[in-house]
Amino acid sequence: MIIIDSVSAPSVIAKNEATLESVRVWKIAFLTPEYPHAKTGNSGGIGTSIKNLAKGLLETGCSVRILVYGQQEDCFFDDEGITVQQIKNVKIKGLSWFFTRKKIERMINRLYREKEIDLVEAPDWTGITSFIQPEKCPVVIRLNGSDTYFCHLDQRPVKWKNKFHEKRALQKADGLLAVSQFTADKTNEVFRLNKKFTIIPNSIDTTTFVTNNTIPQLNTILYFGSLIRKKGLLELPFVFNQVVKENPLAQLLLVGKDVADIVSGSSSTWEMMKPLFSEQALSNVKYLGSVPYTEIQNYIKEATVCVFPSFAEALPVSWIEAMAMQKAVVASNIGWATDVIDDGINGFLVHPEKHKEYADAILKLLANESLRQEMGKAARKKVMEKFSIATVAEQSLVFYKQIQK
Repeated sequence: MIIIDSVSAPSVIAKNEATLESVRVWKIAFLTPEYPHAKTGNSGGIGTSIKNLAKGLLETGCSVRILVYGQQEDCFFDDEGITVQQIKNVKIKGLSWFFTRKKIERMINRLYREKEIDLVEAPDWTGITSFIQPEKCPVVIRLNGSDTYFCHLDQRPVKWKNKFHEKRALQKADGLLAVSQFTADKTNEVFRLNKKFTIIPNSIDTTTFVTNNTIPQLNTILYFGSLIRKKGLLELPFVFNQVVKENPLAQLLLVGKDVADIVSGSSSTWEMMKPLFSEQALSNVKYLGSVPYTEIQNYIKEATVCVFPSFAEALPVSWIEAMAMQKAVVASNIGWATDVIDDGINGFLVHPEKHKEYADAILKLLANESLRQEMGKAARKKVMEKFSIATVAEQSLVFYKQIQK
C-alpha cells in the first residue's frame, strides 16, 4: 500500500492525472455525407478534408471512426487504420430525414456508451445534426461552408429546410470550428447569430503533394476542380482570351467534373463555357473531365501556373495542394483568400471579374521563371507552417480536449 500524506497528495494526484492524460487514446468520430474511397462513392472537398484530418489524428495516437450516411448498406471497413462505418438512410416517404437522424443518434449513443468514441464532429452542410441529440457525447460543427452560406455568396435563394436545419445544428452544437475567419463571420451574418468560432484551417498531406524533378510544360495554365459557376468557370474564358492575345502559345488545361448550372438550368457548365472563348483561345483549351484524385498531382507537376478564379469557397484544399507543390498560383481575392495566400508573396490575388488584370498576373508568371520559383517556394513554406496535417490535427485535438472536459 502507498500512503500519501496530506501535503504531497495534491501534487501526486495532479501528476497521476497528467500521466493518465498523456497515455489516453482519444477516440474521434466524423459524421459526413462523403468520404474519398471507392466503397463510399463520390466525394468532394469535405470528404478530402476529413480524410486528411483523420490521417493526422491517427499520427497523434488517436482512434478515428468515419460515420458516412447516405450509403447503400450498413457495414464497416478499414481504411489504413481508419474505421469507416457506412450508414444506410431510412426510407420513409416525407420523414426519411427525421428517422435517419434518429438512427444516427442511437448509433452515436451506443458508441459513446461502449467507449468507442469520445466526440463527434460534423460539417455544417445541410445541418445533419439538427435533430440528433446524443445523451452525453459532445457534438462539434466545423464550418466548411453551408448551403445557406454558398447560396448567399452566389446571390441565389436557399431552400428553407436547409437553412432551418443548418441554423438549428449550429445553435445546438457543443463546439464550433471554422476553416476561415471569413466563413465564420459570413455564417454569423447569414444566420443572424453571434457565435464564437475557433479558426482551424483545412489541411493536406504534404508528403503526398510534393515537388520532384518533373520539368513543367511551358505556357501551361491548369485549373482543377469542379466546372461550376461559383468557382468562376464562366469568367475563365474571358481571362484566357486576354492571355492568348499576348501569348498565343498559352495552353489552358481543365481537370474536373462537369456540373449542371443551377442558374440557367443548363446540364453542362463546359458547354456554357465553350462559346465564351475566342476561336483562337478555344483551340488552345483541353478539357479532360474528371480524373482520379491520385492523378491530380501529375497534372499539377506539369503545370506552369495554376488558376482558381472562384466566387464561393470556405478554404479551398485545391489551392493548398497547388501551393504545396511549389506552383505559382493566381486566385480570387474574395473573402477567404487572404487566409490562404499573401498577395504578391506566395501567389497573386485578383478579382475574377477583372479579366485583364487577372490575365496580366498569369502572363507575368508565364514570362518570369525566377518569379514562379520564388513564389512557389514561399507557397510551400506557407503550407508547411499552416496547413500540414500534423499542424491542423494537433490544433484540432487541443480543441476536442477542451470540449470534452
